Amino acid sequence: MTDVRPMRADARRNYERLLEEAKRAFAEHGVEASLEDIARRAGVGIGTLYRHFPTRDALLETLLRARFDAHAERARELLTHPEPLAALREWLAGLGDATGTFRGLVELTADALNDETSRLYESCHGMREGGSQLVERAKRAGELRPDVTAEELLLLLHAASWAGGHLPGEGGMQRLLALVFEGLRAS
Repeated sequence: MTDVRPMRADARRNYERLLEEAKRAFAEHGVEASLEDIARRAGVGIGTLYRHFPTRDALLETLLRARFDAHAERARELLTHPEPLAALREWLAGLGDATGTFRGLVELTADALNDETSRLYESCHGMREGGSQLVERAKRAGELRPDVTAEELLLLLHAASWAGGHLPGEGGMQRLLALVFEGLRAS
């Protein structure tokens, strides 16, 4: 067994600066933001960035893991909500807001949900499982059409998140998500 040594203080500072600058760059330019620019803005060389994050997916996964874990935890909490469909809607709305944070994240997340080799797959899997439990609960309560799957809802959410970003004004994704849910209600 190899010992994992803690990061030196300067390496820890570089790591944190890289994460902060990546967050800014991805928010400004989307998930395809230049890694060289991220390194430059963090005041380090590109080699330092690659030492900490060997791939773009590794950097994104590090930035998104805590957020995705929080959404998985929120799904577990909402399993006790008295209204199953309202719980599912709340969870999807929160997830939709999160996936709209970085341009291109919707597509990246949708791809990662189906690609077991992606570093983001593991982070997305807990969210998918939480969403599946909420979907099944709403179906058992007769509040959601019985033929709806969690995968379909996640794809609809990704589509609403992407399309909502192209509507004028605020709240586009929420409006589209509300329209989708009216069509998914059990008869």
